[in-house]
Amino acid sequence: MRRFLFLLTLPLLLLVASPALGEDPSPKLYVCNQGEATVSIIDMESQTVETTVDLKERGFSENAKPHDVVAEPNGQYWYVTLIGENTILKLNGKNEIVGRVTDFEVPGLIDLNRSSSTFYAGRSMSAVNPPKSLGVIDRENMEVSKRIDTFFPRPHPLTVGKDGRHAFIASLATNQFMGMDTESEDTKLTRLGGDTQTVVEFAMTPDGSTLIGGGQKTGQLLLFDASGAPSLAVTDTVEVGKQPWHPVISADGATAYVPNKASHSVSVVDLETGTVTDTITGDGLAQPHGTALSPNGDRLFVSNNNRKGTYSPSGENPDAGTVTVIDTETHEITNVIEVGRYPTGVGTFGGQRARTP
Repeated sequence: MRRFLFLLTLPLLLLVASPALGEDPSPKLYVCNQGEATVSIIDMESQTVETTVDLKERGFSENAKPHDVVAEPNGQYWYVTLIGENTILKLNGKNEIVGRVTDFEVPGLIDLNRSSSTFYAGRSMSAVNPPKSLGVIDRENMEVSKRIDTFFPRPHPLTVGKDGRHAFIASLATNQFMGMDTESEDTKLTRLGGDTQTVVEFAMTPDGSTLIGGGQKTGQLLLFDASGAPSLAVTDTVEVGKQPWHPVISADGATAYVPNKASHSVSVVDLETGTVTDTITGDGLAQPHGTALSPNGDRLFVSNNNRKGTYSPSGENPDAGTVTVIDTETHEITNVIEVGRYPTGVGTFGGQRARTP
């Protein structure tokens, strides 16, 4: 009888653990093409665009502006913000829309809480005076369960710790940072002196001890001690390139890769010493924006806006942006993948995203 029960239970466990029927379990990179209302889905192993989700064919306008994307750890669902539609979509592994939030003004960056059924949403940096709040969204029924006051203007950079215990958001307009206990929803505000940094995005070490964020106006990478979260304390600043955007941290927590939009480069930063060990430039790096690492960390994927024409596309689309693939050992560019117009935020299933290594 025991053997029979084991054999009966095993297929059920496999069914629960496996991706939904019809889904491809290979690692994916989702790339928001903000300038043409599409999302490119790249197979991270073959480094090719396997499909393009055209939101215009799903009833959205050319001005939908898909901006940021995250995926479930098992790849069953992925979520994308549409700035121009005040909407956040939920799609399944077949890229079918299965849910949506339609009452969240100018959604910008999003991140999952992997210890609960929620995700968090900030506001787009393109909005001059968006609501001063952080959205808490139930990702099963796609409803905004709460709006947490930030009290500061233009809340944009956003991350959730790997263990889901804390979330962090900051202002683009002031040097104010808010940490939140995701269970009690107690918050702690941190204020910095000096010039306004305009931190665009965060990344966090896997152990949750260090938070980093790039200052658009200063060209500095800020390192925060997050061991006392939700409180933060700056431990170091590192001069990188002009307009550091969405960084990513290696799985061992030792190295950060920082795309510098106005310098068309990627800074490689040793987080232990707080030093730039290399600066990567080359064909395809044209206003770098979002970053993600391959599953084993040997490849860095960087989306590039290419709105200034610093890269000349070889394909049929004269306005194509790129995803540049970089060998993380040699720091050489090994591939340039052309995608849609004005690629921005990226997300990944199977790889290592900026905020969830």
